[in-house]
Amino acid sequence: MLFSSFTARAGLAAALVVGLWALDARVRPAPMPPAQAVMPAISVQGQPVEAAKLQRVAMGDVPMPPGTTAAHASSLLPMPAGSPSTLSLFWFSGERESGPLVQIAATQWDRADGRWREPRFVVNRHTMGDVLGHGLRRLGNPVAWMDGQGCMHLFVVATGWGGWAASRVLHLRQSSASQDLNDLAFEPVRVLPLSWLWNTSFLARNAVMPLQDGGAVLPVHFELGLKYPSAVRLDANGEFAGLTRMSQLAYQLQPSLLARSPSEWIALMRDERHNGKVTAVRTEDGGAHWQDLPDLALGNPDSAVAAFGLGPQQMLLAHNPTPEGRAKLELSRSQDGQQWTPQQTLRQGSEEAEFSYPAMAWADDALWIAYTVDRATLSWQRFAVGGKP
Repeated sequence: MLFSSFTARAGLAAALVVGLWALDARVRPAPMPPAQAVMPAISVQGQPVEAAKLQRVAMGDVPMPPGTTAAHASSLLPMPAGSPSTLSLFWFSGERESGPLVQIAATQWDRADGRWREPRFVVNRHTMGDVLGHGLRRLGNPVAWMDGQGCMHLFVVATGWGGWAASRVLHLRQSSASQDLNDLAFEPVRVLPLSWLWNTSFLARNAVMPLQDGGAVLPVHFELGLKYPSAVRLDANGEFAGLTRMSQLAYQLQPSLLARSPSEWIALMRDERHNGKVTAVRTEDGGAHWQDLPDLALGNPDSAVAAFGLGPQQMLLAHNPTPEGRAKLELSRSQDGQQWTPQQTLRQGSEEAEFSYPAMAWADDALWIAYTVDRATLSWQRFAVGGKP
């Protein structure tokens, strides 16, 4: 009887999840019309950058806020040319993942001193909860974007109850006049309206893709029972403009976007399955419709990937290459986003080590990569053409 009762409850729970997902599919925001992506065209001294010619020139650790023992899910944001800082780096940090003391931390790379500044917290869950009018239980996965008017935005995963599967995506906008680290502050705009179920179970992780109209596409994923990627359209002011599901499968999450042309994009994703592979989807009409592609020939240990485009047929992927774990972090290159060649082992450690959740950005004629180390700290690496910083 006990087994039968358990089986019945499990069946009911599964049916509820499927039913909620089906209802959500009917009432979620309508897909947006096609958009045109901004094609990357990165050059150094007038010459287009070739992925194969990038060599590591520096690496090190990111300073952590005092008293913190956990750090994860970094996001890199290039700063304007006239700024004293090359990059801003955001992540969540505290006593442990999902801990009550976790906040969103930030630091900036000082152009003059050539180092990271002492970090500080820029998003506090209690302060944001007071402004929103409801409590926030945990924070995570900040994604930074700067709009065409030079205003910073943060999209932060936040929960009010339950685990990460009950998350919402909180949109924050720069409220400070200055973008200097000591002054930087954010205010909540809204919880993105992604799901009829109190907007829960959508999470962000990877960088936005800029559009020619001044807006952007924010990749997100759904995580309640089924896991699938979606694309959030943002207008030129960062306001929510629509949502489109990117896959019909149920085990893909944390999409990372690449533009092969203004209207043809692909997204590479984490695979939840045992002995998984990096998975892929494609749109040929600027995000209006998506189709699943065959798995890539790259192992994936249920871990985040980060894709980055330097220019036409010059693509990079930071990823954990084996399905056994996250002890090795690798940089690969590709011309089409589907066939990849290993280029550089970024980090490798013992079987218990973890180097994960990479983020990439281009700033000051260099490729910057940040990543988590053992869920406790962050590290960074810088690559330049021909090894010349």
